[in-house]
Amino acid sequence: MSHPRLSLALQAPDALPAVGEIAVFSPRGETDLGDLPKDRVRVVQGFRPDHDAFAAQGYAVAPEPAGPYAAAVVFLPRSKSEARALLHEAATRVRPGGPIWVDGAKTDGIDSVLKGLRAAGPVSDPISKAHGKVFSFAATSGALAEWQAQPLHPAPGFITLPGVFSADNVDRGSMLLAAALPAKLPGRVADLGAGWGWLSAEVLKRDGVDELHLIEADHAALACARANINDPRAHFHWADATQFQPEARFGAVVMNPPFHTARAADPALGAAFIRAAGGMLSLSGTLWMVANRHLPYEAALRAAFHEVAEVAGDGAFKVMRATKPIVGAAGRPHG
Repeated sequence: MSHPRLSLALQAPDALPAVGEIAVFSPRGETDLGDLPKDRVRVVQGFRPDHDAFAAQGYAVAPEPAGPYAAAVVFLPRSKSEARALLHEAATRVRPGGPIWVDGAKTDGIDSVLKGLRAAGPVSDPISKAHGKVFSFAATSGALAEWQAQPLHPAPGFITLPGVFSADNVDRGSMLLAAALPAKLPGRVADLGAGWGWLSAEVLKRDGVDELHLIEADHAALACARANINDPRAHFHWADATQFQPEARFGAVVMNPPFHTARAADPALGAAFIRAAGGMLSLSGTLWMVANRHLPYEAALRAAFHEVAEVAGDGAFKVMRATKPIVGAAGRPHG
């Protein structure tokens, strides 16, 4: 099925230049790009599952832009600051005068972005359909300089970027999990969904840790983690944690898993993290996990581990410890 708005916008004869690469920023894995010339499309997607979905369809895809491009299509993310940063990036990477198409739902803040772009320069008449809008503007050098992404400092010694989870401050769930960790951990540990690295840094303070593997699907978040953690014991993996296959089993896994797909809470995502953790651990391994208290993860934990207990938390979060993965419940853990 064609994209409801983009397909209409591209019907205009001058919607795109006849030659040159077209950057497509932040499409979701299920986004239909069939109205664009596939051989010229360069998908820019840093979220590993979506990146891999486009790669599987035969698109040229990378986590970061290159350019210069003849044109761009930007699918707005939910974060206003991230959306502005993406538009600045597109305006920088597209040759002056090249069209930049912007698509977004009302719930993604498309009206606010349209207002901001109109204040910066000419914008085409928007096409409204399916509770959203699409419009274009011409790339102009320096026009959106104030929208460039600026590093944030959520904790002393740490940097993040707009759009990264908990970019403004340390997530309370991670703080509760860190406080509940024992003083000594096994030699080989993984942090699933490691984000920008705060929890991993806490793990590295524990005795006994010889190597820590940070597994994160968000390329920008992992780049922040690389900048934040300067420790030879840290190993960084840009990967979907639910699909990651380690070279050897871990003695412990820590995680504060995501629980949203788009805007809706999706407990199945956390359950997938639990199964993945069970498959990565040795038979004597331990999972340390924090989650929002209302999320029903206990059944998934009991299905994957012999022993499950709540060990800390507050009114909003629960910290769970699960030990002794069940063979066959998730992969084939071994000792």
